Amino acid sequence: MERRHIDLPLGDLAARSLKAGDLLALSGPLFTARDAAHKRLTEALEQGLPLPVALQGQTIYYAGPCPAPPGQVIGSVGPTTSGRMDAYTPLLLQHGLRIMIGKGQRSPAVIAAMRLHGAVYLGATGGAGALLSQHVRSAEVVAYPDLGPEAIRRLVVVDFPVIVLIDSQGNSLYQSGPARYRLEG
Repeated sequence: MERRHIDLPLGDLAARSLKAGDLLALSGPLFTARDAAHKRLTEALEQGLPLPVALQGQTIYYAGPCPAPPGQVIGSVGPTTSGRMDAYTPLLLQHGLRIMIGKGQRSPAVIAAMRLHGAVYLGATGGAGALLSQHVRSAEVVAYPDLGPEAIRRLVVVDFPVIVLIDSQGNSLYQSGPARYRLEG
């Protein structure tokens, strides 16, 4: 299957057109954020404070990049386990987050919020952070610098390889993939 090229940020109709199992190559801006940043974003929303980044239509990659080696834009930038963000995700989806990238399954509450808000969950290959870093053209800290590797960064990526794990209809590759092989076996 060939990778479908997607320019970020992704519009609502384009996001809803993605299906579980689609292979994608993302190009454009996205944000990195992990547990600590998600907690701060959620606290800001709950207190009615402005967010340091606009979430509407945006992509968050669950990653805490390593420092950049000499001559490189960024160090290893592999995905972290997405379930760590599940407590915060429905509120962020409510405020316009469109795409999440990580690894691992999501909770029923997150999947319900994805369906409600037309969001998608993409998977990046765990353990391949050094290879994924080769798709990053620029990286800058844009919020919470005190969090070090967990600060929010704005990355610009080119042909960043991902797969649709859960689409906006709630279809999950975690269910359909194993079911397919049970039927064929």
